[in-house]
Amino acid sequence: MKRTTGTEGKLMSSSNALGQAGSGGSSAPAVGSAADISARMDRLPTTRYLWMLVLLLSLGGFFEVYDLIFVGYVAPGLAKSGLLATTTETFFGFKGIAGFIAAMFAGLFVGTFGLGFLPDRYGRKLIFTFALLWYSTSSAIMAFQSTAGALVLWRFITGIGVGVEVITIDVYILELMPQHMRGRAMAFNQMVMFSSAPIAALLSYWLVPIAPMGLEGWRWVVLFGAGGAVIVWFIRLAIPESPRWLAQEGRVEEAERAIQKIETKVATQYGRALPPPPPPIEVPLRRVAKFSEIWHRPYGARVIMLLVFNFFQAIGYYGFNNWVPTLIIQKGIIVTKSLWYSFVIAIALPVGPLLAMSVADKFERKWLIVEAAIVIAICGTLFAQFANAVPIVVFGILISLAGQTLSVSYHTYQTEVFPTRIRSAASGLVYSVSRIGAALSGFLVAFFLRGFGVVGVFVVITTCYIFVIAAIGIFGPKTTGRRLDEIAH
Repeated sequence: MKRTTGTEGKLMSSSNALGQAGSGGSSAPAVGSAADISARMDRLPTTRYLWMLVLLLSLGGFFEVYDLIFVGYVAPGLAKSGLLATTTETFFGFKGIAGFIAAMFAGLFVGTFGLGFLPDRYGRKLIFTFALLWYSTSSAIMAFQSTAGALVLWRFITGIGVGVEVITIDVYILELMPQHMRGRAMAFNQMVMFSSAPIAALLSYWLVPIAPMGLEGWRWVVLFGAGGAVIVWFIRLAIPESPRWLAQEGRVEEAERAIQKIETKVATQYGRALPPPPPPIEVPLRRVAKFSEIWHRPYGARVIMLLVFNFFQAIGYYGFNNWVPTLIIQKGIIVTKSLWYSFVIAIALPVGPLLAMSVADKFERKWLIVEAAIVIAICGTLFAQFANAVPIVVFGILISLAGQTLSVSYHTYQTEVFPTRIRSAASGLVYSVSRIGAALSGFLVAFFLRGFGVVGVFVVITTCYIFVIAAIGIFGPKTTGRRLDEIAH
């Protein structure tokens, strides 16, 4: 693993008079350019206010991940109810669990690829809030469907809202944080979001085998996510728009007001004058963004590299996480114990990002991705070899920990390698391919599970992570500790 020195703490005086913005008693800075705004964001010290912004954004993401994760835990209940089958005779069987999983990821693809441009055009905050309401409403409707076709349809519609939300959260956090805490902020975000995994597992363990008030337990698990998202929507009204986006749009006065509010709150908690900003890195102001711009140098090569990465990492990641209870059942363990073991494994999902916070901004992100992929490939191979509880849980936990380190790293990585003006659209494009891979993962796992058992499933997963290692390790640029405007050029 390579330690990166980065530029943390090397904040130099700028030639403009922006240095003392937000510090007590200092004069307010003049309205600056987009580069000035970005430089002022990068010099902000770590304070409670910045962490609170990450927390508020992450609480919305909590329910997005909850919705992605609970599939594996409610799958036994869906199969037991007769609404969906565990496996189907045809590869693309949409009346089975795989079809339910695929519908969600098909919606995610539409949300990330087809609508990923929305945050670039209309702002991070507006789209962020709209997408959460979309998810909450469609998820609640899905919970009351009584046919396989209607269930799959509303799963698809729910996925569209989740897809837009996931992309917007990554971009939003990256732009609100200074350069020296991007990795830690994304790790904290992932920790909060993935704390939904053990909750989804525990709720499923309690509710799936029963039917409270005559309503099947899996429906209650779905409704919990839909209801909780509405509550979080009100909390997030206090989050500011991204000053970087406002400035890039040419709305510099609005950006100035937004950043002054942020600087004032940060300076109050910091207790002394803010450090001077580093020299601005001039970037072109936003013109009418064209989709073709993402193929210009140096972005085209980055797009291709991340398309390959996202496709294969999604098959590997969701091929395990969405099928944990079912894979354990295939080893001869009963449904109740399978759900309990899955809950224990799921506890590692929020712990992984917590551990990743200690290294996220200290070591180069591309190597963190590569090393996490190697660990998953090894532990996945060992997971497939055992049928008793202890090794299943141990290797399952190790896969989850490594998977979350990879997730933290690549969510930061694939967002910071593009400039502000096309950040959401480019991230949406590359991330959308992971939705194709994730949708395909359900059918692949069902096919190989039926024909080759659990060992066959992990042969596929290991092969996918070999492609991940090659794509990032050979072609990925270095990003840790570098300013966003510096990475983009």
